Amino acid sequence: MRLFVREQFPVIIVYLAQLLLITLVYRLDGNSGLNVSIYAALLSTCLLLGYLAFRYFSNRSFYERLETLPASLDEAGGPAQDSPLAGSLRRLLGQQFRLYQNDLHSYRHKLTEHIHFINQWVHAMKTPLSVIHLIIQDKDGPPFTAIGDELDRLRKGLDTVLYSARLDTFEHDFYVERLDLEKIVRAVTSEQKRLFIRKRVYPSIVMEQQIAITSDDKWLSFVLTQLITNAVRYTVQEGRHIHFHGYVREGGGAVLEIRDEGVGIPPGDLPRVFDPYFTGVNGRSFQESTGMGLYLVKQICGKLGHEVEISSREGEGTAVRILFQENNAPVNPSRLTNV
Repeated sequence: MRLFVREQFPVIIVYLAQLLLITLVYRLDGNSGLNVSIYAALLSTCLLLGYLAFRYFSNRSFYERLETLPASLDEAGGPAQDSPLAGSLRRLLGQQFRLYQNDLHSYRHKLTEHIHFINQWVHAMKTPLSVIHLIIQDKDGPPFTAIGDELDRLRKGLDTVLYSARLDTFEHDFYVERLDLEKIVRAVTSEQKRLFIRKRVYPSIVMEQQIAITSDDKWLSFVLTQLITNAVRYTVQEGRHIHFHGYVREGGGAVLEIRDEGVGIPPGDLPRVFDPYFTGVNGRSFQESTGMGLYLVKQICGKLGHEVEISSREGEGTAVRILFQENNAPVNPSRLTNV
């Protein structure tokens, strides 16, 4: 109704101006025929009101549709009404929607091809890295140690690219099963032993009990790798520890806390650490920061149904907690089957 009134407002103004002009003309004529002029004004007003009523009721659904914002693309069509204006608008919107769908399909196809290319490229790059690693694994000396360290960095960078590209198709690339939380943590820390040795930082694993969780082994391992990489990177002093603490919180649900003894996060940066490409104050001091690690951790945990919490004190360290939502129980080997 408000849209209709706004659209017809100029017509009403012109009509009132016309009545005022006619009234002034009659006054200049000495008010002769005043009753006739008033009667004519009433008749013309009734005619205007009838016209406005006809316009409103014949286009009511049209105006209501224009005032209602669509909630999805399926609702983006014009009003289902046979008036000329509504029909023309419906045809125009339909043609625009078809053009939009064609462009969207084209971009999706290009994006799918791009992701497929990235996946193939990453796997192709991993092959020479594995060959180089086999060549130098029996070699001793500082040059070969440095080469091994750089290979680890390259491998982690390629994994970050690969998992970032697969994030949009996560639903087609995960396998949920019952996992032993301690085994997962120990396997990931063992894979990162070169990183711990290079930085002279030591993992400390404490599990209050054996805990079974429901998750995806591959994606959860990638999440833990990102958290370990961050924890070790921002631990500048040698001889420090990265603490892994697993427990079951009150009310059920397991918690894995990864706590470092590093530089910590400034309070002003803490609310934004899960934003993509945000590096903050520490990112300007540590050049290897990309701002994608915690963002991927947050996104992947959300898709796995886990929650992520973070707390930090500047100069004392940072703690990241992964909260597994399901009720967990002590591990029973006979129960570790796929769900």
